[in-house]
Amino acid sequence: MSYDKKFRERVLAHVDAGKDPEEVREMFGIGVHTIRQWKELREEMGGLENRPLKRSGKKIDMDKLRADVEQNPEDFNRQRGLRFCCTGEAIRQALRRGKITRKKNNRVR
Repeated sequence: MSYDKKFRERVLAHVDAGKDPEEVREMFGIGVHTIRQWKELREEMGGLENRPLKRSGKKIDMDKLRADVEQNPEDFNRQRGLRFCCTGEAIRQALRRGKITRKKNNRVR
């Protein structure tokens, strides 16, 4: 959980006014390292907004996964994960996200 922008500005205003970071730490109940990070953030980004997250796109191609399930319906998720270069858990989540099931309606009873 991060602190809101106004709180960060208020803390750094005290530091900019010449107060010792230890004194500001005690006043607001935050760490000196946090104050140092906020100063670096302000210098780097020009403000105190959070840095944007760097996330890559989805690794698993849903069309290829659908085709793989049709070709190998009995395989375990970890086996599929080896073919897709990811974990079985990632395969499980992709199957749920794409609503892909291995149900067979033509079973002989």
